[in-house]
Amino acid sequence: MSQGKLMPVEEALASLLAMADARQLDQSQELALDQVRQRVLACDLVATLDLPPWPNSAMDGYALDLAHWDGQPLLVAQTVFAGRPGTPLQPGTCARIFTGAPVPAGADCVEMQENVELLDDGRVRFTQALKPGQNIRPQGQENRAGQVLLEAGTRLGPFELAVAAAQGCTRLPVVRKPRVALLSTGDELLEPGMALREGCIYNSNRTLLRHWLDALGCEVIDAGILPDQPQQTRLRLEQLQHGADLILTTGGVSAGDADCLGQVLRDSGRPLFWKLAIKPGKPLTVGYFGQVPVIGLPGNPASALVTFGLLARAYLQRIQGVGEVEPLGVMVPVAFDWTRAGSRREYLRARLEQGRAVLYPNQSSGVLLGACWADGLVEIPEGRTLQAGDLARFIPFSELF
Repeated sequence: MSQGKLMPVEEALASLLAMADARQLDQSQELALDQVRQRVLACDLVATLDLPPWPNSAMDGYALDLAHWDGQPLLVAQTVFAGRPGTPLQPGTCARIFTGAPVPAGADCVEMQENVELLDDGRVRFTQALKPGQNIRPQGQENRAGQVLLEAGTRLGPFELAVAAAQGCTRLPVVRKPRVALLSTGDELLEPGMALREGCIYNSNRTLLRHWLDALGCEVIDAGILPDQPQQTRLRLEQLQHGADLILTTGGVSAGDADCLGQVLRDSGRPLFWKLAIKPGKPLTVGYFGQVPVIGLPGNPASALVTFGLLARAYLQRIQGVGEVEPLGVMVPVAFDWTRAGSRREYLRARLEQGRAVLYPNQSSGVLLGACWADGLVEIPEGRTLQAGDLARFIPFSELF
């Protein structure tokens, strides 16, 4: 593992995805529909019925047989409500019909009620030009039986679950949850609720990552906080490699004397890469301890946010079988000048105001509050400067959850 040249972000991502492709989870479980939100579909969802199952009306109005209509007023012979099939149309008649109701056999057109004149004798006059198929949703307009609706590897959100429900599904097969051992390192860390000692801080990374991992459908093994002691670090990693699909750590991966996690991984594990051309987040460390992958995030909160969101998240998505794991970004004009061209790709906390990206004033890697203020990250490539009005890629935080 080279400790000299910084690894480009794309190369680090490609390496992580190659690791994930080799370790995709192959176990699945079938769960009730209300238990699988944010889980990943284990196999294709194939339609068992046409949607809609029969032609239905897109409007409140009147259904008629346009092909055999002579232009005269028609007698309203029946009323068809949603959920109550009508009877075939008889010559010289039409049907009062409501939105979503099955179109009676023999009808090939629905005219909206606003364009129909009701006559005193119970007949209706059609006052506008009509055309075949008007205001009728054909059978199978949405899907046909046998069609693949959702591919394996799809993360199941509200829309996907609704598609499954529309097919009558009550249970779905999902990939088992990845088991992620979450470990914080640092003598200075205390958990919320403990008495704050001089020189110490509360551990915010654990809370951030626990909730983020939960949103990604992971099972978290809470490994607590480790002191900055190499022997204890080595023993804890040896314990965690049994039963975990990934060991995810924060802190201890820089090059200082107290950065034990990186030291232990380099001495007793199998490191793959260390030090990225990214800001914040340069010390990110990736490798194996025994047979278990280890992703060591930097300890600074903003650094942990950026590296987890752009890299570790992609790994966890891919081992669950998700194909497209990179967040979507949009090009937006910036409302700031960026005059220093850096050697690392920078991700700045920003939000959109009137369509322009505005930076949070303090971009320190130790400041997490800016993530609450921001909508996402502005990406500034290596060697790039910007002037207000120039376009830059903006990655919404919504893409990372």
